[in-house]
Parts: sequence; C-alpha cells; structure tokens
Amino acid sequence: MSPSADERNQPAGRRYAGIVLERWVRIVLRYRIVVLLGWLVVLGAGVYSAGRLPALLTISFAVPGTESARASAVLERAFDERTDGAFTVVFPVERTSDREVRARVRERLEAAANAVPTGHLEKLRDGDGILYATIDTTLGLQQAAAYTDEVRRALRDGTAGPPALVTGQPAIQHDVDPVISADIRRGESIAVPVALVVLLVVFGLSLAAAIPFVFAACTIAATVTTVYVLAHWLTMATYLPILVQLIGLGLAVDYSLLVVYRYREELDRASTTDEAIVRTMATAGRTVLFSGVAVSIGLALLLFMPVPFIRSMGIGGLLIPLASMAALVTLQPALLSILGRRGTRRLPVAATLRDRLRLPLPTLPGTTDVDRGVWARLARSIMRRPVVFLTGGVALLIAAALPAFFVQLSPGSLSGIPGSLESNRGYTLLRSGIGPGVITPTQVIIDAGAPGAAREAAVEAAVDRLGDRLFEDFELVGIASGPKPPYVDPTGRYARVITAGVNEYGAPSTLRFVGRLRNEYIPEARFPAGTRVSVGGAPAEGVDFLSRAYGVFPWLVLLALALTYVVLLRAFRSLLLPLKAVVLNLLTVAAVYGILVVVFRWGIGAEQVGLQRSDQIEGWIPVFLFAVLFGLSMDYEVFIVSRMRESWDHIPDNARAVAHGLERTGRIITAAAVIMMAAFLGFADGRIASLQVLGVGLALAVLLDATIVRAVLVPSFMAVFGRYNWWLPANVARVVRVAPSPLVSRLPAEPPRTNERGAP
Repeated sequence: MSPSADERNQPAGRRYAGIVLERWVRIVLRYRIVVLLGWLVVLGAGVYSAGRLPALLTISFAVPGTESARASAVLERAFDERTDGAFTVVFPVERTSDREVRARVRERLEAAANAVPTGHLEKLRDGDGILYATIDTTLGLQQAAAYTDEVRRALRDGTAGPPALVTGQPAIQHDVDPVISADIRRGESIAVPVALVVLLVVFGLSLAAAIPFVFAACTIAATVTTVYVLAHWLTMATYLPILVQLIGLGLAVDYSLLVVYRYREELDRASTTDEAIVRTMATAGRTVLFSGVAVSIGLALLLFMPVPFIRSMGIGGLLIPLASMAALVTLQPALLSILGRRGTRRLPVAATLRDRLRLPLPTLPGTTDVDRGVWARLARSIMRRPVVFLTGGVALLIAAALPAFFVQLSPGSLSGIPGSLESNRGYTLLRSGIGPGVITPTQVIIDAGAPGAAREAAVEAAVDRLGDRLFEDFELVGIASGPKPPYVDPTGRYARVITAGVNEYGAPSTLRFVGRLRNEYIPEARFPAGTRVSVGGAPAEGVDFLSRAYGVFPWLVLLALALTYVVLLRAFRSLLLPLKAVVLNLLTVAAVYGILVVVFRWGIGAEQVGLQRSDQIEGWIPVFLFAVLFGLSMDYEVFIVSRMRESWDHIPDNARAVAHGLERTGRIITAAAVIMMAAFLGFADGRIASLQVLGVGLALAVLLDATIVRAVLVPSFMAVFGRYNWWLPANVARVVRVAPSPLVSRLPAEPPRTNERGAP
C-alpha cells in the first residue's frame, strides 16, 4: 500500500513508527478472535487473583540495610521477638489488682497464645483501668495476621471475665484488609456511574460507551494478576488493590475514550472499518502510547527507591499504564472491529428519549467548526492578552504552593484507620491506659561481639551512663534495662535498653528523640571498642524510612524531569514546549502539596466535606503523588500539544494551531478529566486517612491541570513565544532522531495540504 500525501510529508522516523504500528494493527485485526479469547483468559485470571491478593500484602514500613533493620534482626534472632508478628490483648477492668480477675485473664491469654504457632505469652501488665499482655511470635506480619481470628476465638471461649480487645500490627493488618475492599466498592460506586454519564454525553446512547469499560476491566485484571504473581516474592503494600482498581479505572477509561472518539471521526473519512481502525491507531493510538510512556516514567523511577513500601507502590502504579498500553495495541483494535460502524450509532431508544424529553443529544465529532468552537474562542480570547493570563495563572499556582513549606511528614500513624475496628479500639484503650509511647518503644540494642561480653563491667558501665543520660530527656516517661533477661539474651552477647516516650512513634518530637539518641546519647555513653550499638523499634524505623526515601527523592525528581523532557522533545519536535510542560507540571505538583497542607493540617474545609484532619502527612504520599501527578499531567499535555503539532504541520500558524488543537481536544479531554477525578475521589470517600489525602491530591491535580494549566496557561504561554514554540535546531533533531523544525516567519501562500480523499 503506497503512503498518502500526508504520510509522505511526515518526518522519516515518525513515518517509520506509523508504518510499524499500522502493520501491527492489521495483524491484530486478522487474528482478532484469538486476541479477544486471550484477554478473556486474562479477565478470568484477574478475578481469581483479586480474591487471593490481600493475604499477600503488608503495611510494613521497614527498610532493609538500615540501623533499625539490624536491631530488628537481633531482636528476632536473640530475643525471640518480632514486633510485626506480635499481638497485644487489652482488657478493660475496674480493679487491676483483683487476683481472681487477673487469674481468669491469664488463663484466656494462655489459650490465645497456644492458638498461634510459636506464640508465647509475655508478662501481664496493668495500666490506668486496663490489663494487657503481648503474645510474641516469630511469624511475619502476613503469617501472623492470618491467625487473628483464632486468637480472638480463643479469648472468647475462655472462662468468664472482662471483654478482650486484640490489637497489634497483625490484628490491624487483618482488620484493614476488609476496609480496603469495602472502600474499593465505595470508590467504584462513585467512579463508574460518573464515567458512564460522561461516556453517554460524549457518545450518546450507543454501544461505543461500553467499549472503555470492557477495556478498563481487562486492563485492571492484567494488573491485578501481575501484582498477585509478584507478591509471592516481593513486599507489596496493602493499599495496592485500591490503587490499581481506581487509578486503573480512570486511566484505562480515559485512554479508550480518546481512541474511540477518534475512531468515530475516522469513520467519516475511511471506506472500511478496518481502515478507520488503522488510521485511529496511527493518530490517537500513537498519542496514547506516548502518553503511557510519559506516565510510566515517573512511576518507573519509584523502582529505584530504597524503601520496599514505596517501591511496591511504584511497581503497582507502573503496571497500570503498561497494561493499558498492552491492551491498547491488542484489545482496543479488536474491540473497535466488533463495534464496527453500526455500533457507533445511537440506539433507537436514544431518539425516542430525545423526542419525549426534548433534550438535544451531543453533536457528532466533526460537525462543529473547529475555528469557531467554544474552546477555540477561549484560546483566542486568552491569546489576545497572553502576558496578563500567564502572569495571573502562574501567580495563582505559586500562591497555592507556598503552604507546602509548612508540611510535616510522618512515617505513619495508627490514628488514620477507622475507629470502629477492634484493633483500633484496643489501641485507643491501650494508649489512654499507658501512653502512646509505651506501645511503640524505642530500643537500643548492644552487640558486645562475643557470648558473655554483654555482662562485662565496661559494657554495663556504658549502659548505666546511657541510662543516666536518657533519664534527663524530657521526651521519655520510662526506661528499662538490666543484667538479666529480658534485657540480656541467653548467650550474654546482646543487651538492650527499652525506652518509652510521651508521644506515638510518628510524632515529630519522637523522631527528634531518635536523632538525639543516635547522635548524642550513645556516643556520650562511651561503649568499649568493638561494641556495635543500634537503635531500633518503630520510631527508629520511621526515621530510617523518611531518611532513605527523601535522601533519594530529589535525585529521582531530576531524573524524571530529564527523561520526560527527552520523551516530549521527540513527541513535540520542539525545544521549548517540553520545557514549558515540565515547568508547569512542577508548579501543579507544588500547588497540590500546598493545598493538602491547607486542607488536612490547617483543617480549612476538611470537616465540611467529611475529611479527617491530620497534623502530619504520611511520608510515602508526597513521593507517590509526584510520580503519579507528573505522569498524569504529561498525559493531557501529550494529547493537547500533539493535536496542536498536527495543525502546525498542516499550516504553520501558531495562533491557529493553538486554537485548533484546543478545540479538537478540549471537549474530550474535559470528559476524560471528569472521569479521572471521579476515580480519584473514590479514595477520598474511603475510611483510610492516608488514602483520603492521596485521593484529594490526585483529584486536585486533575482539576488544576484541566482548568488553570490547560485552559489558561498553555494558550497564553504559546501566544507569548509564538513561532518559537515549534523550533527544533537541526543538530538537536539529529541527536534525538527526528526531523528538524526550522522557524517559520510567515504563512505559506499555497492552500492547505489534503490527503488522497480531500480531507485535511
């Protein structure tokens, strides 16, 4: 098949990519039945994996290779303690000294300990109106969580006595899993109806509105199946299912929507449906692939984070666009071939409803004048006063970003889970009875280097000096150490000092205490040469989590900017437009950070919309937000500017290119943004505080991008720089292997080029 006039005028690299994609699409169309059957198998695998995935997930924030990780390894190996596998049982009592009550409680606790493999009961302790004890195990978090019901059943089956509340990391993990599943359903109950309404507005009452949902279901199934397989070998975060379901829904529906929309346009120009599909994939399909690459870049960089929790979020997030791109080049052409020409037409009932309700249905693509449409008029009105709009829009984003300087990060908090859960009620009761710092103590682990060395006079003297120094710290309410178990292991090589603070493990004052302990108190204790001292426990894990994550994060941001610039340089064939996209996206992300501080820390508007206030934002959220937001912002940038580039290549008139591109994409990208926002607001409607922050942040980013950035800043910026928007020197073009874009000083005199069918 010989290339058309349009195709011959395209750059060689772009034409070659188009030929490869065209050939691939024709192969898919030839074997469309096989492709559809393959995705049907994937859909079934996704259903199977979704039911078994939660048992493989974890909430652990541990960071291998850090000081706190070494301390945890010693606790597990030498003291038979593993904090992430320990249950804490709390009994509310009126008289904690009643011997009969204590005897019954101990009997029930022993039965509960016997219900867990490797379970052994620690000392029964009392607090203000409570009795409590810890059931230690050597099980990992996921293994121990599976025995939560057995522990609770054993406590209920014991002799009469006060009610028992089971908490601790395994119980929290066990209780949170059903909440996340329920939140997924709640989120879908918001996102799916909104997406359906938007699709019906765009396509009318036709079978075309169903294609994006089929596409999204298969994409999510592929992602969930892959996560399920990887979770057998890698640490995967508990929040992954809801991220995959809701982000996957929004992204997949958006991608399919853009392709189906363009397919309806191409049907008016092509003689056969297969030809329309090929043209659609060569234009909108290619753009979506570039968009998927842009989304993947930020998420792929999370794979280099030295924190398993964040890295697992990156893996799950990265799989979403990868699965979408795989479905785009296989499933989407097959679905369009089934849809055909007839499937894009409105069903007869649509006309009946229109006549009875006297409501106009949306106009078909191509029936509006792109030079006089709403979006074109908006672009031209802004481009008449570009400096005013550009300055005002940038100033607004900077003002929104300023509160980001007041953000307080936390490694995590137990206060962010629903208060109705038994594990949270037990934690709250324990916290009020003994204090939050006692629940998650900081432990100093002393490795004397040889059996019996921990009992030598020099080591014990250093431990005493450390205890004296700790006694003066205002953050602590208790210190425990000694020459016998449980403070020295049976071999006598390891000793430990346990400290209980005033505040919970993620509080800023607790994190500062860990810093003082490591940098001041331990060096001042003067341990003998060869003694290795490590600080562990939940507070130390939190410090190491934030230190590792944000030590690498700035470098990943710079790498993301560089890679994204190169990708957009190839996509736009311009030096300036990728730089503009990167700068505007950074402003958008910074503005989102600032608004999150205003809403969640300062509480402005939080209670009115049912959001939980929080003085701190969990440390993984800004990192993950940046990765997702940067990719999604590039997503819409690619759609808009690619259409502007098409217009510029057709007629090199900057004002016309901007107006034409915005008019062609404005309606459909607004629809896509509404769907994406609905998916993200599904997080905000959930009961997990950290996911509320994430959902609001994502929804705000889409809102800012769809209004201030896309509708105001993009046209005003491009008006200011005029024809320089499209400049790409020949030497740079050779490096990135695209055709150069020389400056054009005036419009050509010849009429617009047309393809073989006479269409522009």
